[in-house]
Amino acid sequence: MSWKTKIPFILVFCVLLAACESLKYYRQAVNGQLYIFVHRKPIASLLQDSETNLVLKARLESVNRIRAFAASGLQLPLGSHYSTYLDLERPFVVWNVFAAPEFSIQPLVWCYPVAGCVSYRGYFNARSAQDFAADLQEQGNDVYIGGVAAYSTLGWFSDPVLNTIINRDEYQLAALMFHELAHQVVYVPGETEFNESFATTVEREGLQLWLQADGSEPAAKAQLAINIKEDLARQEQFIALVQTAVADLKILYEGVQTDADKRLAKQQRINRLRDDYVALKNQWQGYDGYDAWFARDLNNAQLATVVTYNSLVPAFTTILREANGDFSLFYQNAAQLEQLNPAERQQKLQMLMTQ
Repeated sequence: MSWKTKIPFILVFCVLLAACESLKYYRQAVNGQLYIFVHRKPIASLLQDSETNLVLKARLESVNRIRAFAASGLQLPLGSHYSTYLDLERPFVVWNVFAAPEFSIQPLVWCYPVAGCVSYRGYFNARSAQDFAADLQEQGNDVYIGGVAAYSTLGWFSDPVLNTIINRDEYQLAALMFHELAHQVVYVPGETEFNESFATTVEREGLQLWLQADGSEPAAKAQLAINIKEDLARQEQFIALVQTAVADLKILYEGVQTDADKRLAKQQRINRLRDDYVALKNQWQGYDGYDAWFARDLNNAQLATVVTYNSLVPAFTTILREANGDFSLFYQNAAQLEQLNPAERQQKLQMLMTQ
């Protein structure tokens, strides 16, 4: 089915589904996706075009190198993904709205065709995301809006390269592409924690292999290895910091205190999280990559996003280790978890977490 036939199919499907919350929401989603796929241009053509900016050409050549490695080194399903480019002339492709109750880390979920139930709602327009977030906040929820630089259409379309990611360092671009391509290998509708942890594992392990295959000069390659190692270490320290706070908040929310006492204790714990970050940052020799995240009014919805994307990574790392680093076998074994019912899948993952 071509993308030209998929668009009307999705529209009709949404009209017929009782679960569709509003035609207005789905209309903006379809229009946003349609704009991207109508206006994207083949990277091969841009590389041959004498009018293409030389800096952009160099970036697109990097994309082609990463694509080749994703297929040969990680056995990821490449197809025509990331073979086109589009400048959206905005910093993000979509804005995701996350929400959670005032005294719970468990995020609200919304259900959609194909993707199932997920813990966010995406908008191609920032103002629309803000309006929806305001409605959720009026209902007493903690709300967080996160700008998204790239996402996977789960094989429904050929995902393009966008200006929102093209200027990243090559290894960061590689990590993102590995992550998004991984969603086409294993994806359980409605299980964000499972899906994102799997993709994060492919991203991290794939990046290490990509580094080994890099043909740069020894000195440059050594520096790149240091940069990647430092990035991963800081990320793990950040995640641990947030997960510790989340664990404390869960205990607080399950307690018998009054709402007023919980509200006060919640703010105190969040304040301590900020202080802990300042102390951690002092060890990073000026690195400020998480400053923007902490500059927000931290709440349950924002904290939950960190837990969702990383909590099951140790389980998938174990599966990859048991496959002796064979990615094809790793994908097969991970896909077997899709066949289990949710309770069995969670039990198996928890067992893997302890190995």
